[in-house]
Amino acid sequence: MTRKRILTGDRPTGKLHLGHYIGSHRHRLALQDQYECFFLIADLHMLTTKNTKDDILAIADNARAIVLDQLAIGIDPAKVTFYLQSAVHEIYELQLLLSGLVTVERLQQLPTIKDMADAAGLDQIPYNLLGYPVLQSADILMPRAHLVPVGKDNESHVELSRQIARRFNNAYGEVFPLPEPYVIGGTLVGTDGQAKMSKSLDNAILLSDDAATVRRRVFSMYTDPNRISADIPGTVEGNPVFEYHDFFNPNKEEVEDLKTRYRAGRVGDVEVKEKLVIALNNFLDPMRERRAYYEAQTGYVDELLYEGTQRAAAEGRATLMEVKKAMGLTGVWNRISRAAEKRRKKLAVTSDA
Repeated sequence: MTRKRILTGDRPTGKLHLGHYIGSHRHRLALQDQYECFFLIADLHMLTTKNTKDDILAIADNARAIVLDQLAIGIDPAKVTFYLQSAVHEIYELQLLLSGLVTVERLQQLPTIKDMADAAGLDQIPYNLLGYPVLQSADILMPRAHLVPVGKDNESHVELSRQIARRFNNAYGEVFPLPEPYVIGGTLVGTDGQAKMSKSLDNAILLSDDAATVRRRVFSMYTDPNRISADIPGTVEGNPVFEYHDFFNPNKEEVEDLKTRYRAGRVGDVEVKEKLVIALNNFLDPMRERRAYYEAQTGYVDELLYEGTQRAAAEGRATLMEVKKAMGLTGVWNRISRAAEKRRKKLAVTSDA
């Protein structure tokens, strides 16, 4: 491998929004020129908490939308392998082989497992959710990734992958590099000001929203609840409108002027929001142009996913071959198959006689 590799991905639960961009995808843009990138559509992970028939039937459209969103952001399809997790069967097999290197107690120590169960409204933790980090380790180790961009809350999952890789290498021989976490910062509060941006809470601005939708979303945003008129001094800290200005308005002088006047009661919410609408649409306009370019190429996203999945499966086969060889599993099957073939030949000779 000439360049080190990155593994990251998204659960196909819907289109990407500004929170995804701030929390993850802007970092992918920065890293795509330095690393060989594997971006998976993590539909098996989605099944841990969203597994109704309707959820599953929506995977294909959501996968297309996520890939298209990333192309719109500026991800170069020539530099990235997009692939569908469930179509790479080698990941399942690797998960099974790795599962013997970790205990139930170790998995229960991961705080994100209980958090995910609570967020999904589950009274008990199902088996596949408990095994989520082992599947995640298989995702990371299948392409033998060196770097894994994650939020701070998922850093422990990469550490588990490192532990599993280390145990495998010590027990059977060097196969896996030890993946390093690349901890990415930045979260974006939703337009309601109450929680992290989320499609399910209907407090998100999508990367695919048109200008009119952005305007509507911005003008419905939560601001300072104690400010009932423009001449009352307002609070900037914790005000989502200004948080969005800080992230998306490149005119820092304008932002500081708005903050100063807002604190002094010399500017109304309408002006502040109007300028945020302009900043957000200026930010999204290049994405809209790239999206239109790729949308005009019928079937292009499907082709990217198909070819990427084929490539990922080939990587998976190569990794599994090394894993089984190191463990001695290939030798077991070879001895049995050779003995069976020897018997067949002997019986054939006897029959002919």
